[in-house]
Amino acid sequence: MLRAMFIALIAIASAAGPARAAESGGKEQKAPEHKTTQSKSYIMVDPIYTPIVTDNRASGMLMVGAGIDVPNEELREVVVRSLPVLRDAYIRILMSFTANVVRPDAQPDVGMIADRLQAVTDRALKKKGAKILLAQVAIRVTK
Repeated sequence: MLRAMFIALIAIASAAGPARAAESGGKEQKAPEHKTTQSKSYIMVDPIYTPIVTDNRASGMLMVGAGIDVPNEELREVVVRSLPVLRDAYIRILMSFTANVVRPDAQPDVGMIADRLQAVTDRALKKKGAKILLAQVAIRVTK
């Protein structure tokens, strides 16, 4: 009985294999690419997390999600190449901002964050034309 069930399972599994290959036409299909926007000028920056420290211990995290809008194609190429440098500069400025300004019991000033990130962007690229766009600013408080 057990042997008959085992043989039946093998037969079903082997019959399903060719059917799946025929469905896909024998070609590997690419996974769909997730796009945040249809705009070609938008470059997404991975979210940045910085710790909120109160009384010499971590009391929460600040998360900033942002992107950069660069309408100029030449400058966009420079921004794409400079993303590691920009991300490092963003992390440094947000670490300083979080340490000096952010408190776990109040929402941070989003305008101030945007202004600081924009100044860092302009300074790192040595020209204007790339506009920082904040997607999300959130605080997670730990107890």
